[in-house]
Amino acid sequence: MNNNVNKLLDNMADELRAIMLKKNIKNPYMIGIHTAGVWIAEALYQRLASDLSMSDEMGTLNSSYYRDDFEQRGLSKQTLPTKLPISLEGRHIILVDDILFTGRTTRAAINELFDYGRLASLTLVVLVDRKGRELPIEAQVVGLVEELPADQSIKVINKDDLTLEIRHDNE
Repeated sequence: MNNNVNKLLDNMADELRAIMLKKNIKNPYMIGIHTAGVWIAEALYQRLASDLSMSDEMGTLNSSYYRDDFEQRGLSKQTLPTKLPISLEGRHIILVDDILFTGRTTRAAINELFDYGRLASLTLVVLVDRKGRELPIEAQVVGLVEELPADQSIKVINKDDLTLEIRHDNE
């Protein structure tokens, strides 16, 4: 597995910069999905804020209340709040998450975003696309594609020194 997260982030920033330039999008609003998605967004924001004329601080989103499995999962003790401006009406949004697997977290995040207004556009950026989609969701920028057996998962650990770790679900 490629564990050089900084190299992946550099490549993702280059690809995202090119997409924004091609679409002539200036001052997009970047949002990270809690928790590791926020870490990835922060790293990308540092690489892109001046190039893309991002005048706002990035936002954070916790889609837990919008998940279709909320009643089974409930809330984690470490649930962090969503921090977005009052309105996203007409804004170009860059939504960042760490791992894209079934698509359910992304769907929940998109549902929450629309409570803040009608977006001009949405660009989904993920560090790892794990495949295995249950919903037709696709990221426009992907750092790494990694297919894993059903008994394994992949995690981003260590906020200060982003690292990818494969775990066996029975561990």
